[in-house]
Amino acid sequence: MAQIKVEKNVGGIEGLCVITPNVHGDNRGYFMETYNQREMNEAGIDTVFVQDNQSASIRGVLRGLHRQINFPQSKLVRVIKGTVYDVAVDLRENSPTYLKWYGIELSEENKKQFFIPKGFAHGFLVLSDYAEFCYKVDDFFHPNDEGGIAYNDPTIGVKWPITEDMRIILSEKDKAWQPLK
Repeated sequence: MAQIKVEKNVGGIEGLCVITPNVHGDNRGYFMETYNQREMNEAGIDTVFVQDNQSASIRGVLRGLHRQINFPQSKLVRVIKGTVYDVAVDLRENSPTYLKWYGIELSEENKKQFFIPKGFAHGFLVLSDYAEFCYKVDDFFHPNDEGGIAYNDPTIGVKWPITEDMRIILSEKDKAWQPLK
């Protein structure tokens, strides 16, 4: 029995996938596979991941939009605590969906995962009081290869779910990113 359901090309953007695991729950709690290479390969995701990362953030933290310039990474992201709004922006210049974005709510409740292939900018906004965010990548971190785009770039037009009572918290690096044009 398949342990995952894969929605391919979400938002009409080739390569973006939402993965929903099969959660087995009872009165003790639940069990789920968070990654199964065979099932991912069968779904057409043949990425070999080499590193796992995890971050913790408070409500209003917006990380992104980040990208890698010379060493692009595919990512498989999920939330294990709290809720985030996760966004991928297509930066593949020859793509018919160049600069199109897709956003999805990831949470500890829905347990969804978001696969973002190479060639995308990525970011997320923490919606809950606290969130823990996990992601797998298919290349190691290259500290001099980071790039980014302003999260509020009008050319891209991401519709972040920012509420009136939310204070956006950006790192100094994320404050410095410029719009594309």
